[in-house]
Amino acid sequence: MPLAHAHAAGVSAAEAVDLIRAGALLLDVREQDEWHAGHAAQAELLPMSRLAVEAASLPTDRLLVCVCHVGARSAAVSAALNDAGWTAVNLLGGMQAWAAAGLSVVTETGQPGRVD
Repeated sequence: MPLAHAHAAGVSAAEAVDLIRAGALLLDVREQDEWHAGHAAQAELLPMSRLAVEAASLPTDRLLVCVCHVGARSAAVSAALNDAGWTAVNLLGGMQAWAAAGLSVVTETGQPGRVD
């Protein structure tokens, strides 16, 4: 799946939480090492580097809220997903904004995580 240069709608961390509560999927597009350091507990990991191969595994009946470290990669991914038929938005400011909003960041064991 080629990454588009179009823009996708952006949402704040607070708006993302509301969307997730309403059934949206929080899709973390960072790489495995970033995920291991800390991620949102509600998120599912699909690194941008694997998007072309694994996008078909994503649900088509849910809004996708894409997140990365600061919002650049997730902006490209959300635009590409929208172009390919999914409905996706970008979490503005990425995991840095998520953590700055006081939202939980955890490791895979559920321990407190970090966003570097």
